[in-house]
Amino acid sequence: MSATDTPVSLPTPDTAQRSPWGEVLHSLLRSGTFLTGLAIVVFWIVCALFGQHFVPYDPLASDIIDALTPPAANHWFGTDQLGRDVFSRVIVGSRDILTVAPLATILATIAGTALGLVIGYFRGIVDDIVSRVLEAFMAIPVVIIALLAIVALGTSKITVIVVIGLSFAPIIARTVRSAVLAERELDYVAAAKLRHEGALHTMFVEILPNVIPPILVETTVRLGYAIFAVATLSFMGFGIQPPSPDWGLSISSNYGMIGGGFWWTVLFDALAIASLVIGVNLVADGVHGAFND
Repeated sequence: MSATDTPVSLPTPDTAQRSPWGEVLHSLLRSGTFLTGLAIVVFWIVCALFGQHFVPYDPLASDIIDALTPPAANHWFGTDQLGRDVFSRVIVGSRDILTVAPLATILATIAGTALGLVIGYFRGIVDDIVSRVLEAFMAIPVVIIALLAIVALGTSKITVIVVIGLSFAPIIARTVRSAVLAERELDYVAAAKLRHEGALHTMFVEILPNVIPPILVETTVRLGYAIFAVATLSFMGFGIQPPSPDWGLSISSNYGMIGGGFWWTVLFDALAIASLVIGVNLVADGVHGAFND
């Protein structure tokens, strides 16, 4: 070997045998951003599933004698204006938001993916008409759409799930459409057409598996927005309803107490929302980075 030659690095057996999805998983497990976000999200999931069993007080039990007690040894986060333990309510309050927001995101992903596949694959007049409708729909703030729908249909968890899910579906559809437009020109799609495969088969069997990465990234991003949307609607009184210890609802019930110096009635619920959204966003950043390595 001459002095100018550079050694050729051969792939290790692990790298050579690793599948594309294995590479993504390996990248995620090495990502500090992803692991940090995942730890935050898993913490709140555990609280949602099992929090009722380890909180020190019943989150719905009132005790007027201990109302507005500041944080102390017996009430770590203090009590609210009805004497309810804020720590217990924060822990158990994760349940509703971690039920409604993920279900809304799943609905948005399913509807948006199907719509994006259709308009991206057929293009032409279908793309022109549907895309203009989606753009008009996306121009309206999600909260406004949600308020109009909830006023018309009534307040319930199912209504909130459907409204937020359908509000986010056009955004996911636009992402999927862009990915499909690139994929439909590739040889494997032309081969499927030569085999006289139907449009549904080509879209959902041939193209869909190849556009999963942008769908997963967009889904994790939308989950963060869905959490914030649920909290906002609950704060406004149109989302999750009493007596739930939901975070947004608790902030709505107690934010008027801040002026009196009772900051703890709102602070910890707000921090819970912020931490969960940050955790989801860190996961989304990690997923995006893994697919782009």
